[in-house]
Amino acid sequence: MSGRFSRSAAVFGTVAVVAATLQGSAQADGPDESAPAAPGAGERAGHPPQFPPGRPAPPKQPVATGFGGAVATVDADATAAGMRALRRGGTATDAAVAAAAALGVTEPFSSGIGGGGFYVHYDAGTGEVSTLDGRETAPAAATEELFIDAETGEPLPFQQARVSGLSVGTPGTLQTWQEALDRWGRRSLADALSPATRLAARGFVVDETFRSQVAGNAELFADFPASAELFLPDGAPPEVGSRLRNRDLAATYRLIARHGTDAFYGGEIGADVAATVQDPPVADDADRDVRPGSMTVDDLAGYEVVEREPTTVEYDGLQVFGMGPPSSGGSTVGEALNILETADPGPDDTTAALHHYLEASALAFADRNRYVGDPDVVDVPLDELLSQGFADERACEIAPAAAADKPVAPGVPDGEYTGGDSCGPEAGAGAVAHEGMSTTHLTTADRWGNVVAYTLTIEQTGGSGIAVPGRGFLLNNELTDFNFAPSQGDAPDPNLPGPGKRPRSSISPTIVLDDGEPFLALGTPGGSTIITTVLQTLVNRIDLGMDLPEALAAPRASQRNTPSVTAEPEFVESRSGEQLRSLGHSFTTTPEIGALTGLEFLRGGRIQAVAEPERRGGGSAAVLFPVR
Repeated sequence: MSGRFSRSAAVFGTVAVVAATLQGSAQADGPDESAPAAPGAGERAGHPPQFPPGRPAPPKQPVATGFGGAVATVDADATAAGMRALRRGGTATDAAVAAAAALGVTEPFSSGIGGGGFYVHYDAGTGEVSTLDGRETAPAAATEELFIDAETGEPLPFQQARVSGLSVGTPGTLQTWQEALDRWGRRSLADALSPATRLAARGFVVDETFRSQVAGNAELFADFPASAELFLPDGAPPEVGSRLRNRDLAATYRLIARHGTDAFYGGEIGADVAATVQDPPVADDADRDVRPGSMTVDDLAGYEVVEREPTTVEYDGLQVFGMGPPSSGGSTVGEALNILETADPGPDDTTAALHHYLEASALAFADRNRYVGDPDVVDVPLDELLSQGFADERACEIAPAAAADKPVAPGVPDGEYTGGDSCGPEAGAGAVAHEGMSTTHLTTADRWGNVVAYTLTIEQTGGSGIAVPGRGFLLNNELTDFNFAPSQGDAPDPNLPGPGKRPRSSISPTIVLDDGEPFLALGTPGGSTIITTVLQTLVNRIDLGMDLPEALAAPRASQRNTPSVTAEPEFVESRSGEQLRSLGHSFTTTPEIGALTGLEFLRGGRIQAVAEPERRGGGSAAVLFPVR
């Protein structure tokens, strides 16, 4: 689908540097946060958080337009931390790391130094897009039978696998921050951690989203004393409007600020992480079988962030860059866009556009499940998956007025394509592995025109549920993103566990260029719906003529090669939803999908920062120099 709607708001040039003062700005600085607060007695060892009454949570502004730099996250405190970095002359990377560290305080069930993520960066000086793979890795002792019950020979139930040391991958988040700062930052890691340290020590106001996430994990957290201390004051979730202080995390951040990442990957924090994984500290009265993991301090010391080649496809004259394997985000979004490039439903036919979007998603997911895994371990035919010839062959399986039976079969990306004259097999494909919905995404830009799209995660909401005693953060359950058992029939499964292997992800931080200049940057949480949320937002913006706030707020639907489409109620009840049902699409409803943040680069050097108006409690967008 191409060329039908104008991108009249796009800017084709570096973000303007605007000479202006900040006096009277709606984004004015708060108190100076550069000096760390003095640690309290017992702060290092098990000092519980406090929950005194607090003022109302800061307001969240979902859309901001202006000049000089921008930040969009799911949380107002995190956005403020990123804006502080920009005000002090920092780059988009300085802002991204500062915001991410703050999210580790206010979004601890979705992110933090106990997890990992993927980082996409546009360099205005060179015009290059680079990507960093900070995905968690399996311990050296892991095998393909990691989640197989030795007594029964069957895969472990998901919750038993999740809440265990087995599920914890070697974290990559902190190393990603340092690597990004070394490459593209102007400030130190200590400076980036400063606002988050102050936020953890002084506390933040609990909102309904935070409280509901605690409530959903209350039974789990109660079984781990360190988790209960952090999140269950008096044995119950904190009240909305109360102030949560995490002094253990503040102390952890200070230790990292003093000693660098070695404190985590080769020092006392890492030793505590390994000890917690090997012997999860379960409450004495807990009725829970928590299996130990095998992560060692050597696994932590050997962790490396990997620079990967970004995925890239051209869509409607735009260059779309994403994250390559072990993330399947870039390859699946890219393949689906290539398939959609062949479609032309007409400029006013929204239902036809959405039908093609759903069908292209199913085809791309079939290929994702069959071929994508850790490229250091399995041979991923990435060039062929992203070739237009392969997409043309896959596109011939889309009927303009009828939904295909799902699941559809994967294609054969072998370089020998028919150009759409004949199609492949009609049915049968491997299952989609479980992926937790707990992730967060942030987007930043600076006055020089550099741009960051960064998605970070601990997998499930609350990760493994296991907090590191005295350190103030939860450990991920990222290894449950592996397939527990072979899922591809007679074909090899690219996503089984293995020593040092990185599980496949759906994380899809995306940067779109127009003639080499930034046009869009976006990403979202949501497990495997990340891919479809990013794809649908691109279709909404590029093909359906919506502006970015409209594209982001529009009702969502996610087809991941399953018999029914997962969709928000507003989508199902819409006129297009009714018409799609008449084409054979069936729907399963879910309250909400994703929590996207994004930037659009407008004419005249303006940036529009956009976050969710409602999903996941709404997000927060800000620009350095706002305009009305």
